[in-house]
Amino acid sequence: MVQLSNIATITLNPAIDKSVAIPNFTAGEVNRVNWEQSDPGGKGVNVASFLADLGFNTSVTGFIGVENASIFEKLFHQKNMADSFVRIPGKTRVNVKIIDELQKTITDINYPGPAPTEQDITDLKKKIHNLVFDHDWFVLSGSLPNGVPTEFYSAVLKYLKAAGKYVVLDTSGDALRDALGEAPYAIKPNIAELEELLGRSLTSEQEVIEAAKSLVNQGIEYVIVSMGKQGALFVSGTESVIAVPPPIDVKSTVGAGDAMVAGFIAAKIKGFSLEDCARLSTATAMGALTQLGPKLAETQVLESYMQQISVRKIVG
Repeated sequence: MVQLSNIATITLNPAIDKSVAIPNFTAGEVNRVNWEQSDPGGKGVNVASFLADLGFNTSVTGFIGVENASIFEKLFHQKNMADSFVRIPGKTRVNVKIIDELQKTITDINYPGPAPTEQDITDLKKKIHNLVFDHDWFVLSGSLPNGVPTEFYSAVLKYLKAAGKYVVLDTSGDALRDALGEAPYAIKPNIAELEELLGRSLTSEQEVIEAAKSLVNQGIEYVIVSMGKQGALFVSGTESVIAVPPPIDVKSTVGAGDAMVAGFIAAKIKGFSLEDCARLSTATAMGALTQLGPKLAETQVLESYMQQISVRKIVG
């Protein structure tokens, strides 16, 4: 059983998630906003925030722009998240989600982030080194901003694994492909990211299962594949399960994948079986999908969701 421990998340390209509600949104036309809200986010920030909601001690590091750092600092203070972010010149990027509640669509507009310098990257490595002393879990998640080499995650993974840490990787593209050789403890691609990694389409459940198992065979202990309404696949070296949630009213997709990562880590720290890991991870994702912005439903709601999730073992 994995013992209770502190968790650090590393987010190199965080964002302020701006949700904008526009009924009957139409490209090329004048659109009127019903309401809007802005939330500090980015994949690792979200994971740490959700884990804090679940009662865990979390630390956060990465890069944030000094010009709009206050919205992040307020979140860190509210949730007692230890702030080890490196401040860099400029503003943290803004990601806009246009929510059309009538047509039930969500349109994403993602901005680029500021580029850290070589000195900024060196400063971040020092922050990570300091976190190694009292954190057993590390989450590397999100895209790499301009100025950060593709092999950054791979180098950090190698360092953290040599220090005996559990490392969860949630990224995509070249950053994911490059880091796989270091065999992180767990990865969580969605279907599109898994297809991009493999360079081919996955047209059936069996193909997804085989693809996940091929990654486990490379030394990764857990592969989690999020599949939208079809649920999520959880694969280890000894067993595989699929967790399927009940139909829900999706209010926002912001942070749903990050909530799944947070739920998985929480479940592993508590020593859950793979089936119960799948239940808690999927329930936590549901808890984010039913909220506006990167927020989590209350504990009793998550417990109710866990009871509604169907978990099926994969034989063979």
